[in-house]
Amino acid sequence: MKMLNSVSGSFRKKAGDSRSGEQRKTRLERRIVGATNRWRFPQDHFCGDLLALSQMCNTLNVDLDEALKNPDRLCISKFQKLFSENIMNSGTQSGEADVILECLGFKWELHHPQIFQSGTLAKLYLTALIQNTKSSQRELDKVQKAHPSGRIKKRSPVKKIIISMRINDPAVTRVAFALALKNLYMKEVEMTVDNVLGVLASAHILQFNRLFQKCVNMMMNRLAPSTIKNFYLAGCKYNEEQLTLACEKWLEMNLVPLVGTQIHLRQIPEPLLYKVLKSPRLFTFSEFHLLKTLLMWVYLQMNCKVQMIPIHETILAFFNSFPKKCCFLEQDPGQNWMPLFLCLRLHGITSGKDLEELKHINFFPESWLVRVTANHYHALENGGNMVHLKDLSTQAMRFGLLFRNTPLTRKGFLYTDTSLR
Repeated sequence: MKMLNSVSGSFRKKAGDSRSGEQRKTRLERRIVGATNRWRFPQDHFCGDLLALSQMCNTLNVDLDEALKNPDRLCISKFQKLFSENIMNSGTQSGEADVILECLGFKWELHHPQIFQSGTLAKLYLTALIQNTKSSQRELDKVQKAHPSGRIKKRSPVKKIIISMRINDPAVTRVAFALALKNLYMKEVEMTVDNVLGVLASAHILQFNRLFQKCVNMMMNRLAPSTIKNFYLAGCKYNEEQLTLACEKWLEMNLVPLVGTQIHLRQIPEPLLYKVLKSPRLFTFSEFHLLKTLLMWVYLQMNCKVQMIPIHETILAFFNSFPKKCCFLEQDPGQNWMPLFLCLRLHGITSGKDLEELKHINFFPESWLVRVTANHYHALENGGNMVHLKDLSTQAMRFGLLFRNTPLTRKGFLYTDTSLR
């Protein structure tokens, strides 16, 4: 208890300070520490005062080398222990809220032991204590000072500390923020796919790591054609590599067989689509199936009012309607998508009918299709050996089969294969 009194007392300004105004500005942190050179509460972030940090570590019996790794986290965790143990165990903490958070047009009633799970709220709470030195001193005195008679006849009302926070992220709604605050008190709070993005944004602002990771895990398990876009963008926004990689791997397996059959294909971001097309793990039934999926994606980008997946003939007629002076990829609308189609392995399209179809819609440069056809003739002359292909990971022909969970009944002979050494 003496330690807390000395800490609070170190904030009192000493009268008769004879230092000049310039000296007070340059030595502000050391003057705040006090004439006794004791350690102090942190203000906003660790200010680089190594002497004060060393004295704080000595008082709290903490290794200085460990404190230097993350001095801000040290302050929060140690003050959490001091306030939680000394205030709660003293019997003065009731069920009444002692912290008021003003945010999003609401006043949220909280308890200080819970808000230390949030790095943002903990810093706001400690800052409020610093700014209200006199009132904080009286509050701590009431809590720590033992009653002479050994009993308290009348419990004094808990003085609420008001903190405020402004949130400009449109993803943070009142419902999502309420769920985030609810997680301060409960470990298991139900979230849905509709509000998990808002809760994730709230957890990021609150620096609530446990809740943030919980949201990430839920998003990784709920990937679907309708959620892949928003979940991927959230992973990019918060630099959550674990989430972005999960989105990429999921789309590698589901781009052609699942997403390519739904209107949600339009929502796939171009950077994500490019990464998936470059991946050697991309699944497709054939190269022509992948080409049709990519053509449909371009069609949906250029026809935003279309709300249903068109048939393949409609897509072919659309691209065939462009001027014939040059191919689509060399015209203004298609130049931006050239990198996507360079990821295709057109040599994997071996059907003459499919190649004639591509030539008819005038989508690719003619030189591309001529080169593909010439390579096929050379392969036939060499007994099917494609001698011009060297890199297996980027040039191998892609084929795939999809096995569905359909019950099958097979009848046949039962035999045993025995090998002798």
